Amino acid sequence: MSHSQSWFQHEGIEVSLTQDPRPKSPVEDLTFGAEYSDHMLLVNWTKIDGWDTPKIVPYGNLSLSPALSALHYSTECFEGMKAFKGVDGRVRLFRPMENMKRLGRSAVAASLPEFDKEGFLECIKDLVRVDRDWVPQPTETIKHPSLYIRPTFIGTEPFLGVREPHNSLLYCITSPVGPYFKTGTFQPVSLYADPAFIRAWPGGVGESKMGGNYGPTIRIQRIAEAKGYTQVLWLFGENHELTEVGTMNIFVHWINEDGDPEIATPPLSGTILPGVTRLSLLELAATWVILFLSLSHTHTHT
Repeated sequence: MSHSQSWFQHEGIEVSLTQDPRPKSPVEDLTFGAEYSDHMLLVNWTKIDGWDTPKIVPYGNLSLSPALSALHYSTECFEGMKAFKGVDGRVRLFRPMENMKRLGRSAVAASLPEFDKEGFLECIKDLVRVDRDWVPQPTETIKHPSLYIRPTFIGTEPFLGVREPHNSLLYCITSPVGPYFKTGTFQPVSLYADPAFIRAWPGGVGESKMGGNYGPTIRIQRIAEAKGYTQVLWLFGENHELTEVGTMNIFVHWINEDGDPEIATPPLSGTILPGVTRLSLLELAATWVILFLSLSHTHTHT
């Protein structure tokens, strides 16, 4: 396959603006994942022709075959990332290239074609620019609203056979959101842990962001809520090792015997999604340790 077939070109992106803007809800009324902005990004791929021209079009329904492979064999994956509006009015994305890398790894697990991660990110930035008025402004009661960005990759070939799809669609929609939990962003949540329920296992696709990792957990979440808990603490193995909480990575913080703070998070063993926030916290913690050691060394020798 030639380079022109393998990669779509961000420079040629086509933009069609809506003539019927959607109403925006007040920030205080936003429910996570329930409202969508005016536009979406679409890029089609076929095995014969490669990638089509990226298009930003008015948000609307997709026309898809009921036999497409994503519906029957879970040849799909997605990402979750956010755009924030700062006090200076500028809109910023949080480490979006890490999300593109993870989407690429998930695509491999789902037998979907390779895509230009940098080019697709530039297309997403164009989508956010078009819908920048949908990035919610912080208020006194909602301190950290954001525009949730959902890149999605699906096999679209209408073929009832278990193989990699010969047609696919890479697209992106956005949604203005407030706190994920009804209790608020920084309020404690109660956790339900039962070793009878397992989220992922070695040799599976627990490290990929795929719908098949989430659908089966909904029933367990409902069980937890019926017992009065907010989220599920997922355990694994004979020792009931901690893995994740709900749809998130988990960190444990404590004060050790020397009076120093420590944090720990489960290692990436193939069963845990490598979160971008997780990576960022570990990188920050490493700089704090280096700084602490440097200050201690300076103090000792002065």
